[in-house]
Amino acid sequence: MADQAISSANGGGPRCLRRRLIWLLPLLAGGCTAVPRDVAAPRPAPHFAVEAFFAGHSEGSGTLKLIFSRARSVTVHGNGRLASDGTLILDQNVIDAAKAPKQREWRIRRVAADRYAGTLSDASGPVSGDVTGNRLHLRFTMKGGLATDQWLSLRADGRIADNIMVVRKFGVTVATLHETIRKVD
Repeated sequence: MADQAISSANGGGPRCLRRRLIWLLPLLAGGCTAVPRDVAAPRPAPHFAVEAFFAGHSEGSGTLKLIFSRARSVTVHGNGRLASDGTLILDQNVIDAAKAPKQREWRIRRVAADRYAGTLSDASGPVSGDVTGNRLHLRFTMKGGLATDQWLSLRADGRIADNIMVVRKFGVTVATLHETIRKVD
């Protein structure tokens, strides 16, 4: 009898606790999705000139890992051009191994030294970004309330960038992308 009173006071006993743990485990597992450790330390050179890197053709290939799913390959073909006002317009064809190809468009412009603002067709709001040395950090919210951070690190040759994207929902990591982007021309 005393055990039942304690169980009721604590929210229903062992069975209820198990049910709560079952709901909590996906959140805990999602929080354990690998967030790359090398994101924090940009190098001073080469400086990431966003407009110069993405003007022309680029190709990206990487691995997308969604929570509770197997990793899958993603390929991105980009074509960037500068508008008369200095805005970078980057059209991309995204080929996800698990979906039909889709088109997306970035419009990014410099708003201050090493600061950028713009739009992305996949985003539900504005895109903001800043450059520190060889690293471009983009922040935006995708449709569905997915908070997204993207770090692009320019390699020493200035023609290859490593892209790490982390997507979160309610603070829990639900997807990561590791991609290598090559400037083709």
